[in-house]
Amino acid sequence: MKKQKGFSLIELLIVVAIILIIAAIAIPNLMRSRMAANESSAVGSVRTINTAMVTYASSFPDTGYAATLTALGGATAACAPPAVATVGASCLIDNLLSVVQQKSGYLFGAAGTATVGTVNNVYTVTALPLSVGATGNRGFFSDQSGVIRYTLNGTAPTIASSPLQ
Repeated sequence: MKKQKGFSLIELLIVVAIILIIAAIAIPNLMRSRMAANESSAVGSVRTINTAMVTYASSFPDTGYAATLTALGGATAACAPPAVATVGASCLIDNLLSVVQQKSGYLFGAAGTATVGTVNNVYTVTALPLSVGATGNRGFFSDQSGVIRYTLNGTAPTIASSPLQ
């Protein structure tokens, strides 16, 4: 009788079981890593919006802070060279933040308001996960103070929320 070469069914099942165990360990770590990357990107985008708001206010002192995210950016055609920055399209941030208002699993919002007179002298910025537990866990907030605040449950933070260290 000839000796057959190859793997037995038991050997193949053991290899498949080991692969499944490794996958079960790796996939949750991958998801946590992706959420951490999304949250880091959101914090960076909030910082970018803070910087753009200050630049906007110094560029357009009669307006103050931008009333919307759209005013901080502008359509691609409006910001193509030789574009000139305007109150409605200052070309300070990219389209993902200004037009789409979504980036790396987060939804962004910003609003400048006038508390005295007609010049927008205060603003707020928010970044909320599109799907809590999948794209991110923390919600982020900032205002004209430049301090970024967060909540752990993905809800909209306020001025009373914990500051990011």
